[in-house]
Amino acid sequence: MTPTPTLFAPLLIMATALFLWSCWKRLSLTALGRPDNRLDNIGQRIGDTLRYAFAQKRVLAKPSGLIHVAIFWCFLVLMLANSEFLLHGLFPAISFSLLPDAVFTPLMQMIDVVSLITLLAVIAAAVRRIVAPPYPEARTFEAFFILSLIALLMLASFGVNAARIVLGEATATAFPVSSWFVPYISMASAQQVHDLSWWAHALVLLLFMNLLPLSKHFHIITAIPNVFLRRQDEYLPERETFIAGNRFGIDRVDGYTWKELLDAFSCTECGRCQMVCPADQTGKPLNPRTLIATLKHNLLQNGPALKAGQTAPVPLIGEGADSIAEEAIWACTTCGACLQSCPVFIEQMPKLIPLRRHLVEMEARFPVELLNLFENMEGRSNPWGIAPTERGKWAALLGDRPYEPGTTEYLFYVGCAGSFDARAKQVTVALALLLDKAGVSWGILGKDEKCCGDSLRRLGNEYVFDKLARENAAIFTERGITKVIVQCPHCLTTLKNDYRQYGLELEVIHHSQLLLQLVQEGRLQLSGQADLGRLVYHDSCYLGRHNGIYDEPRQALNLATGSAPLEMERNRENGFCCGAGGGRMWLEEFTGERINLVRTKEALEQRPDMICTACPYCLTMFDDGVKDLKAEKVQVKDIAEIMAEAALKVKK
Repeated sequence: MTPTPTLFAPLLIMATALFLWSCWKRLSLTALGRPDNRLDNIGQRIGDTLRYAFAQKRVLAKPSGLIHVAIFWCFLVLMLANSEFLLHGLFPAISFSLLPDAVFTPLMQMIDVVSLITLLAVIAAAVRRIVAPPYPEARTFEAFFILSLIALLMLASFGVNAARIVLGEATATAFPVSSWFVPYISMASAQQVHDLSWWAHALVLLLFMNLLPLSKHFHIITAIPNVFLRRQDEYLPERETFIAGNRFGIDRVDGYTWKELLDAFSCTECGRCQMVCPADQTGKPLNPRTLIATLKHNLLQNGPALKAGQTAPVPLIGEGADSIAEEAIWACTTCGACLQSCPVFIEQMPKLIPLRRHLVEMEARFPVELLNLFENMEGRSNPWGIAPTERGKWAALLGDRPYEPGTTEYLFYVGCAGSFDARAKQVTVALALLLDKAGVSWGILGKDEKCCGDSLRRLGNEYVFDKLARENAAIFTERGITKVIVQCPHCLTTLKNDYRQYGLELEVIHHSQLLLQLVQEGRLQLSGQADLGRLVYHDSCYLGRHNGIYDEPRQALNLATGSAPLEMERNRENGFCCGAGGGRMWLEEFTGERINLVRTKEALEQRPDMICTACPYCLTMFDDGVKDLKAEKVQVKDIAEIMAEAALKVKK
């Protein structure tokens, strides 16, 4: 008793054509992007898609994700029901009722129950947005309108089924939920209820379908492909070729790759990246959620002109509504929290580095504090501009320790902080003493060591980074260096990952890993256990999120102190940045609350006697934090210093 297909057919054809045209209009804009190979490792990509897109692993990281998972899986089931609905509207002879009763009845029961679950999930989602939205802007008309359309679809479905039961065309057994509405439908009105419900379902379904490409809910179509195409290894900025006439960085939306442009259409605007972003959470103008939204709007505004080979009318970098503000570009600490939290693997942070490159290399426009840093790095290969001959002076009391090719096992790559910063040098000496006690064969480059260039690269000065990287790679290759000890996670990431782009494959180990290994092998004997009181450990972003090193520092501290360290509320993968990454170590914070103070306050909530770090940048930020908060009674130490207290302790 379906209404005539004569009216429905042209509606469906027009709606489908409009839907496909809207999808093409947007997705075709991704073709403006540069090439990017995201079709390798197909087996792994399929596995990741099953794990993260269908099993919704990241979505379930928060309790509220249960609502989304319910809607997602219900929609997969209801796609089957809606496909039958549309075909039945075109060709009334096509119907699930043709199936054998043994198949038809349980299938209808499942669809009916799933429709109820969807309705309840939609109501829960609406209530959550009203009572406890993930961010204030989440209470939008669009969000509530879409939720209302989904609810109408479910109610219309119940209406159709209930009317059919009254008319004797279906049984209550097949539709256990829809049968609840039967008492409210009389025989006289059953046909009208059926037809009204059927057309309501049809029109809402076609409207919903055509709203998808025009709203943030386009992610329903693009999210699964975006997960399949996700980056599978550590993010590395692209190398640049420095020849006359080249342009560096990105200042137009078509400078991104096609996958980065697809990201713009895949954002669900769930706000998870925003809630973990240290810049946003301390009142800076950078919001990774709005960054992706701005990129999408800029692409939509400029797409037609760029397709026609014309100049982009809306600048990518600027103060307009569809442009990215410079202050936001410089606010990023590259902590990677946004990448870690995004359910559909959107790459927010990597989109900022090319913008910094353009500002630095093409326009020489950057925060004034960076001028000395860039000059010192280019002239003397360290942030402070100290003479290279000073690099090895920290080891004066330990004797001459040059790296001897073919003889020395490890290069101890001390790093700039460990070589020049007075506080970090104490960590360097402690680590050197531990290595000696364990009988490790190590040496240093002394005046020949240069900065790894981490801050330069993350700040967008690729030219000077490239110079340092090539010089370091040449030294390492010439001396046959393959095994490297570092105490700085930023050095770890750069030497281990970035330098692969320069043909250098190094076995780089962080000192927290090596110290634990030496104790476990019995090479480093702990003379006692350091009595340090309540100790809380902070996860360095570049040690944890960027390199996955979470357990080793904790295990080492456990061995050194006899108990597991205390944990801050945000720890491990959910740890909060100290504020020094991405070159922010060398920049002031003029807007909002200081990131290091927020993190220090979080550490002090545990009432610790000591805060432990495994990074010289973190050490500096916490040292400053406890001073600014007048909490000098709380000591801040590196894991090497704590291990030294236990290993070098003299028994009474």
